[in-house]
Amino acid sequence: MDDVRHSIPSNPTRFLDQLRLRIRSEGLAYRTEQTYVHWVKQFIRYHDRRHPKDLGASEVEAFLNHVSVNRNCSANTQRIALNALIFLYKRFLGLDMDNLSFTPARANKRLPVVYSRQEIAAILSQLNGMSRLMVELMYGTGLRSAELLSLRIKDIDFGSNNVIVRSGKGNKDRATMLPQSLIPGLQRQIENVERLHAQDIEDGYGDVYLPDALARKYPRAARETAWQFLFPSSRIGPDPRSGVLRRHHLHPTALSKQIRRAVRAAGIRKPARAHSFRHSFATHLLETGYDLRTIQELLGHSDIKTTEIYTHVINRGGKGVLSPVDSLGSRQLPLRSENG
Repeated sequence: MDDVRHSIPSNPTRFLDQLRLRIRSEGLAYRTEQTYVHWVKQFIRYHDRRHPKDLGASEVEAFLNHVSVNRNCSANTQRIALNALIFLYKRFLGLDMDNLSFTPARANKRLPVVYSRQEIAAILSQLNGMSRLMVELMYGTGLRSAELLSLRIKDIDFGSNNVIVRSGKGNKDRATMLPQSLIPGLQRQIENVERLHAQDIEDGYGDVYLPDALARKYPRAARETAWQFLFPSSRIGPDPRSGVLRRHHLHPTALSKQIRRAVRAAGIRKPARAHSFRHSFATHLLETGYDLRTIQELLGHSDIKTTEIYTHVINRGGKGVLSPVDSLGSRQLPLRSENG
């Protein structure tokens, strides 16, 4: 249950618990909390476990330069580390950090890994059951893997043909289309979850994880079928907040393993990444003729510049330019051996 917030005392005495409490009081996502705490730990360890209040701008600059030079981290990672330390000093400790002279490296523009339609079909042919349905849903809706795994039964709206994403990246809700071809498979998956949930209740379990506010507002919702995860784990485990045994959603590593196996079995020589199905969704919509604004809304991008990256990878062979070697046609001379 890596995406479930661990419990902390209401009046914590440990420094990192106090930091976590401040992050939560500002309504930041749990993933942000995990990332900020990670970089603050790294910062403290780099300076021989000295307390951050005894350190200043020069120590922050030294650590960020270490991240940049010695650890050779990407520009994006450097920016995240900087954001974590800015939050630590400005928002948590109330200290000024405006005089930092550190300048993060410029971010390199990298094209996303996109599978062709033929490659998507080949990958899917190597999958079956729930694993295939999950990959089909990522490719058919543009969901991130974390958004996919967080889906509850109630988020599949057959009436309006929508898939509802709750608290996606940036803690935003959005709706994306429900692929019509996946409806029978989704209905079978829901029936499987209903049977599994009924067995869990019979075995003395059956309560699913709910965020704190929802758990307090709707105390009986945790046992309702509608709130069960669409892709549940095969095992029951302890909730890190309360220790209560629950069935959570499938772990991301289980999905990643299935994707890696399928990509290799399909003979595809591209990185095996769950996020590539989201990239493929956007790219193929763009190739079909859908406008960027529509794709932006479906993906949940706050800035259309993020969506524009897909204009550089659509299947137009170098922006539609004909290579001079292709114009040779039948006139191309045969290759000669080294011996003439």
